[in-house]
Amino acid sequence: MQVRPPEDIVIRALTGYSTRHPWKVIALWAVLGVVLSALAPTLIGRVTQNQTGDFLPKSYDSAAALEIAEEQFGVNPDATTVTMLVARSDGKALGAADQKRVEAEAAKLAQRRVIMPREDDRPKFLVPDRSQTPRIAPAMVAPDRSFELLSVELIGNRTDKGVQDVYRAFRDAARTQFSEAGMRTGFTGSLADTVDTTDSHETAAKVGGALLMGLILLINVLVFRSVLAALLPLVAVAMIIGVAGGAVAGAAILTGRKLDAGTPDLISVVLLGIGIDYLLFLLFRFREQLRARPEQSAREAAGQVSGRVGTAITSAALTIVAGFATLGVATFGQFRSLGPAIAVAVLVMLLGSLTLLPALLAAAGRKMFWPSKALGHEPDEGRAARFGARVARRPMTMTFASVALLAALAAGLIGIRMDYGQGNAAAKTPAAATATEISRALPAGVSDPTSVFVTANGGTLTAGRLDGLSRALTQVKGVGQVARAVLNKDHRAARIDLYPTADPQSQQARDLASGPVRAAVAQHTPAGTTAHVGGTAAIYADISTAVDHDLKIVFPVAAALIALILLLLLRSLLAPVILMLSVGLGFAATLGAATLLFQHVLGKPGVNFSLPLVLFLFVVALGTDYNILISDRIREEMQRPGPARAAVARAVQHTTPAIATAGLVLAGSFATLATTPGNEQIAFAMTLGILLSALVLSLVLVPALTALLGRSIWWPVRPRPTKGGHPQHRANAPAPEPDRVMMAD
Repeated sequence: MQVRPPEDIVIRALTGYSTRHPWKVIALWAVLGVVLSALAPTLIGRVTQNQTGDFLPKSYDSAAALEIAEEQFGVNPDATTVTMLVARSDGKALGAADQKRVEAEAAKLAQRRVIMPREDDRPKFLVPDRSQTPRIAPAMVAPDRSFELLSVELIGNRTDKGVQDVYRAFRDAARTQFSEAGMRTGFTGSLADTVDTTDSHETAAKVGGALLMGLILLINVLVFRSVLAALLPLVAVAMIIGVAGGAVAGAAILTGRKLDAGTPDLISVVLLGIGIDYLLFLLFRFREQLRARPEQSAREAAGQVSGRVGTAITSAALTIVAGFATLGVATFGQFRSLGPAIAVAVLVMLLGSLTLLPALLAAAGRKMFWPSKALGHEPDEGRAARFGARVARRPMTMTFASVALLAALAAGLIGIRMDYGQGNAAAKTPAAATATEISRALPAGVSDPTSVFVTANGGTLTAGRLDGLSRALTQVKGVGQVARAVLNKDHRAARIDLYPTADPQSQQARDLASGPVRAAVAQHTPAGTTAHVGGTAAIYADISTAVDHDLKIVFPVAAALIALILLLLLRSLLAPVILMLSVGLGFAATLGAATLLFQHVLGKPGVNFSLPLVLFLFVVALGTDYNILISDRIREEMQRPGPARAAVARAVQHTTPAIATAGLVLAGSFATLATTPGNEQIAFAMTLGILLSALVLSLVLVPALTALLGRSIWWPVRPRPTKGGHPQHRANAPAPEPDRVMMAD
């Protein structure tokens, strides 16, 4: 009698109930999907954090400066600032009358409430209202009086669609109003740059989304030759994604965590890919079962297949959860909130894969593959069978070729640098053009200064007491201009703004803020006071320190935790080592390829600072997904009579269509991130990483190593051939064919 582990019993209980009562399960998920999908935008809005600096621990210098700015100077932590340039339309210098006209028009704008445009097809109560009255203040006039700058403060995250729409409405109104006064306007800053870049990518984003949906439908139609099998993955995964979005927001509210504004989009892409992956694994195995046992009822087949594949899916999902959950130990709050959020979302997808997906198989039955008639006969040996035989017949050659390819790509890691820039300095957008115009007359950092905050440890401050610090800051190379010290209301805190000559989003500005500026502040801060350096450049300099620290912690913790899960799930000491080494090599190859392309070929300052960590977790966790699925099938095939290499050949034959199809779909979903501004590197690396994991690691390297090691890879619990093989094969399973793969090598 076979004794099942407790987790196997739970999985089969879930899948068994879902296949016995499919319509109840489908109805429950449909209701949850509709309700939580509708509530998710509002809930996400409540837990989204606007300032990147707020993700830093208070022990960092720039985080302490940000806290002073909020508490002592009334800076709104949810505010985002746009710099508006105003100049005469005829290009002449501004006169006194022109400046008065600029002030008058700005005052009118500052009294006008900007109403957020709404989409007619969405109920008002489901969309947060970002309508507001902007705060407008004069900033400075160019030395040659060619333009005047105004500071426009809007409330909300620059990635929030509602805030972007409010900015567009304000920008258009300001252009019209100043144009009527004989003036032209320009806008720059993070919000303006984000909106301009988003608008320029709008068509690409729509086309990318349509191409992804078309890719999924096309691949499924070609593979299954069925309309229902092509549409069902999208409908099912959409339901689960809706529930997952609400669950992530609810978990963040309950735990008090704040999410980065880009987290929901990343979660949707992740769930779309892995959700369709899991459904494809079920569909392929369901079709195989119906072919092997045509007399079996569809519901019974769905229950048997879901129970068997559900174990592998659970193992795969738990590695993703474990990998991302380790981000909870990171010091950088953006990582610390991203990890648990994705872990919660993947757990929801796992629950859906064990309940909704089996229920859909049971409800549709053989109609799932209509109008294809391929269920009535076993397919002839095709490319997958020949490929499996080649891997098993020449494992040493396949291993060497795979390792050589991955090592060549990994060589790109030589000289890798991290890039902490927020945008693309070379982007040809109106915001970038405005920033360039400003930099011709004023320091580049005038629209985003580095600020020194000084607080009195006792007593009050005076402007004269800070003159020495201001003079020292003017002598720092790279500081173009130093503004006069501004005291708060009770004169217990002061702010000194510095305008670097470098782009505030550049590495040069970050090095300036974290190096010479902080050194000058430390040396010349008046006695009895404390000073902190803040601003965008300083914040990202501190983020680089936090990320470097987190990489040293999260990498080994995630690897150890995933290895432990593999050890428990595979019940082997050697197999987890093989799988972890393979995905580790895949990670190095992917990051090396990204470095080679973006840093060495395209001349970027480096790779995005979040890429190594996110890529490590995705490639290791998702790559382990495919490795678990192929390993689980190899172990199953090894329980049938015959040599180990024959089992490897059969496993590759049966899993190649599923893993290749799933890998292409998941890679396609990550490729659509390229249409989102600033995500080009992540899109390329994730797409390449998934393709390498699916097509090279899982279908070539791992099977080839298994063929070399044979059943000893499962030591100390080696699968033994049993009479009739695994229970999955005992009824009406075809007898094993003579093994041809042992005749060579």
